[in-house]
Amino acid sequence: MPSTETFRVPRRRSHVPVARQRVRETLADWGVTGEPAESVLLLASELVTNAVLHCRVSHAQVRVALSLDGPELVLEVSDPDRDRLPRLHDPDLDEEGGRGLALVAALSDAWGCRQGPYTKCVWARFTLPRTGTAGGAPPDPESTVSRRKEPPRRAVVPGGGPVPGG
Repeated sequence: MPSTETFRVPRRRSHVPVARQRVRETLADWGVTGEPAESVLLLASELVTNAVLHCRVSHAQVRVALSLDGPELVLEVSDPDRDRLPRLHDPDLDEEGGRGLALVAALSDAWGCRQGPYTKCVWARFTLPRTGTAGGAPPDPESTVSRRKEPPRRAVVPGGGPVPGG
C-alpha cells in the first residue's frame, strides 16, 4: 500500500528549512536513508525555494507531497502561480541562480511539471532499489537504502516535447 505525506508551508524563505525538515522526518519514517534521502532533501529544498522566489500570488502557501509506492518515490511541490512554469536553461557562469532544475534533472530519475486549474506542480521521481536486510535475510521489498546509478531520464514539459539535453 502506498505511503503519502502532504503538508503546506507559507511562501516565505524562512519556511524552506521547515519544509526540508518535514521531508527529512518523512523519509526517516519510511526508512529512506543515505544517498537517496540526501538527493530528495536537496531537490525538496530547490523546488520549495523556486516556488517561494517565483510565485507571484500574495499570501500563497507551497504544497509539498511525498509518496512512496514500493521502490517509487515521488516528490511534488505546488504553488498557486499556475501560469509561471519552470524552464530548464543553461545559465551563464556569472549568474547566481538558474541551476536548480539542472540539479533536479541530474538527481532524479524523471521530472516534469503540470498545470492544474489553480496551481502548477513540479515533480521529481526516484526509483529506489530493493535491498536486503542484515544477516542474509531475504530482501524486504519496502527497504530503500541506496539509489541506482543510471543517467537521468528526459524531463517532460508542457507542450509535450522533451527538454534539450535532459
